[in-house]
Amino acid sequence: MKFVVGGQMDKKVIEGLLKKYSDGNAEVSVMSDIEATMALKNGQADYYFGSCATGAGGALGITMGLMGRDKCISVSMPGKVLSQEEITAAVKAGKIAFGFVNYDAEKVIPLILQAISEK
Repeated sequence: MKFVVGGQMDKKVIEGLLKKYSDGNAEVSVMSDIEATMALKNGQADYYFGSCATGAGGALGITMGLMGRDKCISVSMPGKVLSQEEITAAVKAGKIAFGFVNYDAEKVIPLILQAISEK
């Protein structure tokens, strides 16, 4: 499985969390937003992870513009984190790009990876 990390904040932290929670069973690459989105769009990556202060604009803006809303979801926003059930439903519905508030990374990455493993 190949993950790309884009977004505006804490890319190295997200990279470390993805490696930790995937038990080293995933290839993780940190890129610029456009590079990460193009890797996803061209099939060179399976999933995109991005963070910013709101979980939307800086995390997913370029990806949403190039991939479409049907492939992207904000799993956390200031004051709200989606439940495991909501994240699982989103993954089953075809979401492959995840945006979140940078300080929620430790909470949401395990939830996303659990949903992916159940797919």
